[in-house]
Amino acid sequence: MDNDTDFGQGHVAVLARQVSEYLSPVGRRVLVDCTVGLGGHSEVLLSQADEDACLIGLDVDEACLRAARERLEPFGRDRVRLFLANFSQLPEVLQEADVGLADVILADLGVCSAQLDDPARGLSFQADGPLDMRLDARSDLTAAKIVGTFGEEELADLIYEFGQERYSRRIARAIVNARKAGAIISTAQLEKVIFGSLPGPVRRSRRGVHPATRTFQALRIAVNDEMKNLDVLLESLKTCLAPGGVAGIISFHSLEDRRVKMAFRQWALAGTAEVLTPKPITADAAESGENPRSRSAKLRVVKRLN
Repeated sequence: MDNDTDFGQGHVAVLARQVSEYLSPVGRRVLVDCTVGLGGHSEVLLSQADEDACLIGLDVDEACLRAARERLEPFGRDRVRLFLANFSQLPEVLQEADVGLADVILADLGVCSAQLDDPARGLSFQADGPLDMRLDARSDLTAAKIVGTFGEEELADLIYEFGQERYSRRIARAIVNARKAGAIISTAQLEKVIFGSLPGPVRRSRRGVHPATRTFQALRIAVNDEMKNLDVLLESLKTCLAPGGVAGIISFHSLEDRRVKMAFRQWALAGTAEVLTPKPITADAAESGENPRSRSAKLRVVKRLN
């Protein structure tokens, strides 16, 4: 995939209009895209910003950074600086970039379609691939390692906590039993085990949601330590955002959105921030129809007061 020049072609950033409106980059000097991905949101911010504004982009996926660098090249290399880093490392990246505090900070917590559609990453069961799920190839932890080494109770707790899967114990038991016959190393193997572990009525009643979806989500979150990294990012906003600056977080499931909502609320209660979105901003009917991925996206925005 490293040599695939088509990676991310046709990518559409979710809630692009709302990001431009609520984060209003005009007059801002330092813009930060904590999850630069394929550069869609960064392109939106730079297109609206003054010509002397710079953008700092972070991502753990080298393929995404290459695609973003190409997409953002028209804005000039002096204005765009990209870093191979997790958004939990935002303070260190700002220090390395020597830009001071950020005026705008954005994080899109979703996994892009190009990543999901690549079987080699093992993020989806739509096509068979290695049970990997790492967004950061430098990490040693894979989904296969979790599935192959975690105990039944530990697996069940993980699937329940991160996947909100009510049948987590049945699924964990089935995984442990299945691996006795051989290692589970592919997405197709795991999907088959999960599907077979659930009662027939449950398999037929999930209304378009595949029975393996929640377990795959749970494993991806665990492999990439997504909840812990999000907590670190939310805390670092207090020191990385300039007074008067705004930060927006786009989440895609309740585990993320709940954390963002509570963090912003607590910050506002402390009297040093204002929540600009009492209710999360969601896609309108037109965007939902054109880009199905946007249907679950929720944008929350906070402004630092002092």
